[in-house]
Amino acid sequence: MPLPAWPELCSTSAVPDRLLVVTVCPQEPGVVRLPLTRGGRPERLDAAGIIAALRALVVARGLEGRVSVREGCAGGCGRPGPNVSVDVHAAAPPGRRQDRVAIDWKTYVYSLGALDCLATIIDENLRTPPTRSGR
Repeated sequence: MPLPAWPELCSTSAVPDRLLVVTVCPQEPGVVRLPLTRGGRPERLDAAGIIAALRALVVARGLEGRVSVREGCAGGCGRPGPNVSVDVHAAAPPGRRQDRVAIDWKTYVYSLGALDCLATIIDENLRTPPTRSGR
């Protein structure tokens, strides 16, 4: 029997052992038209708008302890953005100090307009992708 496709295999809830650092460069020119959430009306967002919208989504979802949004270089400076980079970190066990070694990362360089909504940046990076064995 074939494994279910990735969205069906993964829970829609966040996996507790992943922390995200989302970086958006506020100096990149350019705009993207994108809904903030699935089914929403597309909005015109520049880098500052993306930063504000992502921060609002984090608060609205109660993810302040799991997702941080910061301003900084996200790569792709050669062409108009806005561009976003996501670093994924393993959460430290209770009582241990949190390190800043990324276990995964993803960039949205020149590709934000292809997303179904801005919230996808958070959603697809908080999920743990399935392994080949299906575990």
